[in-house]
Amino acid sequence: MRATVILVQVNPGEAFTIRREDGQFQCITGPAQVPMMSHNGSVPPIFVPPGYAPQVIEDNGVQRVIVLPQTSEFPSGNQAVIQQPPLPPLPGFIPLPAMIPSSLHRLYSPITGSGDRTTQFIPQYHITQVYGDSDTVSIHGRSTFRDERSSKAHERLQKKAKDRQGTQNDKLNSPSSSPQKCLSPTNGYNGFAARQDASDISVRYARSNHAGERKGNSVEEKDEERKAFEALLSNVSKPTVKEIQARKAELTWSPPCRIIGGDKDKSEVYAYEVLISNCGEDGKYTSVYIGEKTYFMINDLTPATDYHARVLAQCNSIKGTPSEAESFTTMSCEPDTPDTPKIIHRTKNSLTLEWKAPCDNGSKINNYLLEWDQGNGNREFEQCYYGQQKQYKITKLSPAMGFTFRLAAKNDMGMSGFSEEVLYHTTGTAPTAPSSPVLLEAGVTWLSLQWAKPSGTPSDEDLSYNLEMEDEDSGCGFQPKYSGDELTYTVKDLKRSTKYKFRVTACNSEGKSNPSDVVVLTTRPDKPGAPSKPVVKGKILARGVEIFWEPPMDDGGAAITKYILEISEGLNGNQWDMIYSGTAMEYSCDHLNPGCFYHLRVSCVGEGGQSVASDSLLVQTPPLLPGPCQPPRLQGRPRSREIPLRWGPPAVDNGSPIISYSLEMSPAETDEPRDVYCGLDEEFTVSHLLPGTTYSFRLRAANAAGLGPYSEKCQHTTAPGPPDQCKPPEVTYKSATCAIIFWEVPVSNGADITEYRLQWGTAEGSMHICYCGPGLSYEMKGLLPATLYYAKVQAVNVAGAGPFSEVVACLMPCSVPAMVTCIQEAKVEKPLYSPSTCLAISWEKPCDHGSEIMGYTIEYGEKQPITVGKVTSFFIDSLQPDTTYRIRIQAWNSLGAGPFSNMVKLKTKPLPPEPPRLECSAYSSQTLKLKWGEGIARTLSDSTQYHLLMDDKTGRIMSIYKGSCHTYKVQRLSESTSYKFYIQACNEAGEGPLSQGYVFTTMKSVPPALKTPKIERINDHTCEVTWETLQPMKGDPIVYSLQAMTGKDSEFRQIYKGPDGSFRYSGLQLNCESRFRVCAIRQCRDSAGHRDLVGPCSATVSFVPQKAEPTIGKDAAESTEWTLSDEQCATVILLLFAVFSISVTFIIQYFVIK
Repeated sequence: MRATVILVQVNPGEAFTIRREDGQFQCITGPAQVPMMSHNGSVPPIFVPPGYAPQVIEDNGVQRVIVLPQTSEFPSGNQAVIQQPPLPPLPGFIPLPAMIPSSLHRLYSPITGSGDRTTQFIPQYHITQVYGDSDTVSIHGRSTFRDERSSKAHERLQKKAKDRQGTQNDKLNSPSSSPQKCLSPTNGYNGFAARQDASDISVRYARSNHAGERKGNSVEEKDEERKAFEALLSNVSKPTVKEIQARKAELTWSPPCRIIGGDKDKSEVYAYEVLISNCGEDGKYTSVYIGEKTYFMINDLTPATDYHARVLAQCNSIKGTPSEAESFTTMSCEPDTPDTPKIIHRTKNSLTLEWKAPCDNGSKINNYLLEWDQGNGNREFEQCYYGQQKQYKITKLSPAMGFTFRLAAKNDMGMSGFSEEVLYHTTGTAPTAPSSPVLLEAGVTWLSLQWAKPSGTPSDEDLSYNLEMEDEDSGCGFQPKYSGDELTYTVKDLKRSTKYKFRVTACNSEGKSNPSDVVVLTTRPDKPGAPSKPVVKGKILARGVEIFWEPPMDDGGAAITKYILEISEGLNGNQWDMIYSGTAMEYSCDHLNPGCFYHLRVSCVGEGGQSVASDSLLVQTPPLLPGPCQPPRLQGRPRSREIPLRWGPPAVDNGSPIISYSLEMSPAETDEPRDVYCGLDEEFTVSHLLPGTTYSFRLRAANAAGLGPYSEKCQHTTAPGPPDQCKPPEVTYKSATCAIIFWEVPVSNGADITEYRLQWGTAEGSMHICYCGPGLSYEMKGLLPATLYYAKVQAVNVAGAGPFSEVVACLMPCSVPAMVTCIQEAKVEKPLYSPSTCLAISWEKPCDHGSEIMGYTIEYGEKQPITVGKVTSFFIDSLQPDTTYRIRIQAWNSLGAGPFSNMVKLKTKPLPPEPPRLECSAYSSQTLKLKWGEGIARTLSDSTQYHLLMDDKTGRIMSIYKGSCHTYKVQRLSESTSYKFYIQACNEAGEGPLSQGYVFTTMKSVPPALKTPKIERINDHTCEVTWETLQPMKGDPIVYSLQAMTGKDSEFRQIYKGPDGSFRYSGLQLNCESRFRVCAIRQCRDSAGHRDLVGPCSATVSFVPQKAEPTIGKDAAESTEWTLSDEQCATVILLLFAVFSISVTFIIQYFVIK
């Protein structure tokens, strides 16, 4: 069907949206022309708002659709245009994006009519998007929209929408002199725009088109509004199914309902998408409709099938979730159209047909109706068979006649359509002779033949064919080779290059036809066999060889047309090259390389193709002498007695690898050549040469054929050599510390000696250069007497340094001892040694310079020097305390006295300090605090240490303290016991004398604190107080003092003193608190007289007597009140505070941190 291009004109102020081939939407604003293509040739329906009418205008064969206003129906300027739902998808009309230019042609055609209000009409379009998952709804899309936050967000959204609608209505009602533009890029469905009035713009679209007014809104408010709107779209109702038929059903649904203050808000415009599934409620759903209508007729359904339908609402790029699924089942209907019946058997007078059952569409097939045209060919059909069987045999037919059949099926719902018509023929007479077989392809042992049906044979008649072949060499005539219904056959197992005769006959149920004309066909010849192996003719030369071969034993049934000779160089024979092609059977191969291996093989070519190659012949050409080498070249710089040479192989080895090189050398003056090297290496260092001498060299190579020619001569000169070894130097002694070394001039080896190097040292392995210059002698000073020295000398020229001479050993003469060193004060532990009046010094033994040291001379102060023997320490006594002395020492031997040592200052220690006075500053029953040194602390230095000692019970003096403090507390003593103490002062000079003994006595201890007393009530004014008792302390008796405080008394008063452990108190007052406490008193008797030691009081106990009420029973006369002591009250308060702290910590951890 011819496609038609239609131009849709878009007026100024309007917009038209199309969907391009890539799925994207394109908004075209007027004025413009949009080309559309219709595949069925009709004009697509253009939906327009009320008051407008589409008009089709044909101009020069081009159809234009123009939307014109109607005067009587177009609303006035202050009226809102009624919203028109968008057009449903029209797959028959598609836009042509390729025909839309980048800059559309603008049309400003005038529009007449009193009701022209196009400048005030603002169209609005929405984008249809595929539904997806939502963040605020469940999988089944049911959201009740009942939470408080969503309700508040919708209230704000509704308020803003009403305010913006009022603003837009004011803009619409105001006159405008210029066409209004579209608010934003618009979208539509399937290329058709959806129009609506500005007053009906949805809240979400209005909010997206006024982004500048919402710049102050927070991101959280936007998210809440979007989620609220998604929840609203998800509140779409479940679809309702109406008018269910076999292949279609109508669905209706209600828009999403939002109740605000009890009224339904109908300001939003929604698009809906209908989804159906025939695979169950959880199966795959397919979209069948997208549009703004709330109803849709689903077509092309399958009869008697269960379906599930859902509806998805969306608005302005915001989508909800699909609704709940609604299930329905389509009705049953008549069966599908059956396939054409097939023929299963035919004769001259009968045809047997068979067919398959079609789909019954929910109702079982009861009968089949087979109709035929009775062979008239006028397409007028009559009933041939009606029944439940799926095959039928038609009899009493005429031979060789065609009949047309068609088939229909019937069930309880009705009759299906008829199948396609099919023509079948009955068999007739024997077939006519077919045409001769035709050769399709020939081979060496096979021939592929083809033949055609005899002329006049019906297309549906089954024929079989017999193919016969005759081989003249066998003499057996025609023999059958094939029998079947195929029209091609390949005859195999034939002879090569042989002629065969073929003919074919056709057969049917009536008989056999006459044979076709005989055709003669010939098989192809085969490839010839391989020729014989090539043979060498004559002698093999270094650069050529002549060979010949014999023809093959089998020529393949045809004459040999040419021979091909191939050659391969090397032992492997991988790459072959053709060197000859012709009819001759011999060939002379030249341009070969000497000493190489060659493989030669030959093959022949006939009419059947090229034969396989013959066995290869391996030939090796004899080698020749190698070519001349390049002259040897230097490898690095020549040395004084060596010349390093390097060379390469000759340019050609003539077929044999190089096995050795021969290097010849001759001095330039004498020209007496001699071989200096013979080997396979390509480098050699010629040694044992004379420094500064020129030599000539030439080289030749050798292979299996012999030695090749010499290379050209080359000359190289050795470098100058270092001098020869010097003779051992001579040494003469000038003094015990000075020596003169002499040496002679050695052989210079062609270069003047520039300097001499003298090495000197006390050991052969650690000698160092002490002189470097052109002189032949050197004076060594500052040597050690009686010391063995080693010397050697070396000569140096421009070529380098010669070898050192032999080492010479020389022993210096003896001398006086060296200077004494390391004088220091020695540590002496003698009992009579006093550092205040004595000095002990020590030193190291100096070098004796070859003569044994006899003694030392010690000088100190202004006193006479002291001479000592072979010692390294000395004890000087009778010195002044705290005095500095200057000391130096001199060693002497048989040759004289050596130099004095450096002056050393040593100082005697001051006298030790006197012991301080020891006093006791504090007494107790088990401790004594001692102090000392108040009177002498100022005169002693800070380094003074004190040593406190005590006399134990056994009479031994033991140390109890060492340190610089002036006080010490002696603990763990016994009460009322005397102890004797001593003290000693120590400083750098040593320990001072021990002080006299000081005796101090500890005090007697007081009794310990008693436990809280217990109170028992006797009557209203009397109670009995009991407490624990103590044992006598070291014979001293213990008495107790009971104190009480009653009522408003501010102090405790003693109410009892005595040795008893209880006391009955009768001074109680009713309803008045009384407190009691008790303490122990130790009664001491000594020489000073009688005195009491009062111990600490016990804890206080309270008691409040109350009037007893008369009671019946055994316990009526006794009442005891339980009270808490001060320590118990404090414990209870501490436990309560701990419980409160733990509770507060738990509350903070649980409610604040988490």
